[in-house]
Amino acid sequence: MKFTILHESPNRIRVHMDQERMSFKQADTLQYYLDCSSIVTSAKVYERTADAVIFFKESKEEIINLLRHYHCEEVQVPDIVYENSSRELNSIYQEKLVMRVMIRAVSRLFVPSIIRNAITIVRSAYYIIKGIRCLLKGKIEVSVLDAVSIGVSIFRRDFDTASSIMFLLGIGELLEEWTHKKSVDDLAKTMSLNVNNVWMISDSGEVLMPISKIKVSDKIVVRMGNVIPFDGTVVAGDGMANESSMTGESMPVHKKIDSKVFAGTVLEEGEIHIRVDKTEGDGKYDKIVKMIEETEKLKASVESKAEHLADNLVPFSLIGTLLVYLFTRNTTKALAVLMVDYSCALKLAMPVTVLSAIREAGEHQISVKGGKFLEAIAQADTIVFDKTGTLTRATPKVADVISFGDRSEDELLRIAACMEEHFPHSMAKAVVDAAVKKGLDHEEMHTKVEYIVAHGISTTIEGKSAIIGSYHFVFEDEKCIVAEDKKHLFERLPAEQSHLFLAIEGKLEAVICIEDPLRDEAADVVKKLKEIGFKKVVMMTGDNDKTAKMIAKEVGVDEYYSEVLPEDKAAFIEREKAEGARVVMVGDGINDSPALSAADVGIAVSDGAQIARQIADITIGSDDLYQIVNLKKLSDGLMKRIKGNYRKIMVFNTALIVLGVAGILPPTTSSLLHNTSTLVIGLSGMKDILE
Repeated sequence: MKFTILHESPNRIRVHMDQERMSFKQADTLQYYLDCSSIVTSAKVYERTADAVIFFKESKEEIINLLRHYHCEEVQVPDIVYENSSRELNSIYQEKLVMRVMIRAVSRLFVPSIIRNAITIVRSAYYIIKGIRCLLKGKIEVSVLDAVSIGVSIFRRDFDTASSIMFLLGIGELLEEWTHKKSVDDLAKTMSLNVNNVWMISDSGEVLMPISKIKVSDKIVVRMGNVIPFDGTVVAGDGMANESSMTGESMPVHKKIDSKVFAGTVLEEGEIHIRVDKTEGDGKYDKIVKMIEETEKLKASVESKAEHLADNLVPFSLIGTLLVYLFTRNTTKALAVLMVDYSCALKLAMPVTVLSAIREAGEHQISVKGGKFLEAIAQADTIVFDKTGTLTRATPKVADVISFGDRSEDELLRIAACMEEHFPHSMAKAVVDAAVKKGLDHEEMHTKVEYIVAHGISTTIEGKSAIIGSYHFVFEDEKCIVAEDKKHLFERLPAEQSHLFLAIEGKLEAVICIEDPLRDEAADVVKKLKEIGFKKVVMMTGDNDKTAKMIAKEVGVDEYYSEVLPEDKAAFIEREKAEGARVVMVGDGINDSPALSAADVGIAVSDGAQIARQIADITIGSDDLYQIVNLKKLSDGLMKRIKGNYRKIMVFNTALIVLGVAGILPPTTSSLLHNTSTLVIGLSGMKDILE
């Protein structure tokens, strides 16, 4: 690809691609190509100018070589990259904004006043009718105040003031609509599917297939804890599906033969076979957007309070106008009160600020499902961490396979991988990856596989019962035994590693030792969380006490609990809440789902189990726990900004009313200053909180 270097500095270069302008798709393709390069730290592509600004960590020559080898049509870009792009949306609203300002400027310079006045009268009808409709519903809200302000200005033949009010209201509505659509768009996409492969039922059995290869009428298997990837019909099996992402209903729905299931919902219990009715989740995105736009439960309480306060202040503005006129008999002073109201700024600034914070969170790989959860994070004083995949790396590795029978280590690993590959958990993935690395073919060798949450897996292999899972499951629940001549091995299992126990026919056959390395940043994150407001940091895990104690000491948590079940985590959170604590739960597995649901805010790690991400209120990227620190700072900053905006609105508008009633400011000036301040506060609410 031909390009020109426009500017360069150490570790930064700006280039112009050899074309006048890029399409949105071309810009997204180049952005994806640059983002995927290990030598690029960050990049920004501008489709209007066909420029790219690239920050890099190696030499400039490597960047130049990277660009020389770039060919747009050869880059394989996942569809989701184009679907998640906001370039077109931003371009549309930028053009709308510029066009409105240009039309305003041109009309004031070149259009005769008599024509401008006629246009103002026609345009005012929209606002006046809107106000009348509000009154007919028995409400006195902001639209009534807008209608009165514009109507009185036109009645007094003050067309410039009426035109200015409508222009500023229009700009404010456009900015709010832009921010709202962008935030809802981002939010809906974070709730969209993140499924790459599914188990398809073929003549030869279950086959793992890319989701893009599935066609209508194909049959697939969905097991407990997994997202249902397509709209379809149940043809076999029985289960309970969480459809809250579609309907907002929190109670699971029973699914049996001939039941309809929907893409994006989660199978909480059981196993079902689905005949695919619609591929790629047709219609799911629109359903999610509709749910987000219609629901009130996602709004922050401060946002809802601001809106209610805004509507409640309108009658006082009208009464104030009437009282000033009665006492002064001065129309100008009365209009000074009418032209200034608190409600307009409150209704614009608060939602824009909250939605902008959600957008900013997305830029830091933090997906937030609603403003109320940012508010809850700001108020939280207790945070509970799951250990595996959260405080420790999400990609544990098999360190050793210890045989307790006649089978070889490779054979035991092959059996374990065959059982574990059906279920989403970081330790299960470690077993499967270890088998793949050794080239062990673990094709289906078992009958029906049953997953018991926080315990393990049960099946039958070659006619013999087989289980794999925790110590509690294998030895306490299933009463398996260790051969006498192998007990010395069992007693010397390394305490610093996690263990999976594989038993066949009630006898221990293998212990799979898994390294669960602590995240490098975990201790520092815990320290910083305490510094910025959390009074108690807790770790909970199903692991043995020795491992848990060692990790807890290294991380520096205030309390830790080992060998806990899912219901134990949820019960702990309920107790904390009953004692007045505001609790945040961070987890990644199926066994964390009850606790994520019970907490004031549930935070899931992005590459954890799908049900955990679905139930969680917030999802963070898997590569950096510092995102939780950023989330807390963002939430605190949001609340600080909202309170600051509230004070500014009250003080500034009160000053305008006082100056207007005193006769110092005419109504037109008061209106202009009021609407300008509303716009400024709204724009300031769109600024990033985290620097």
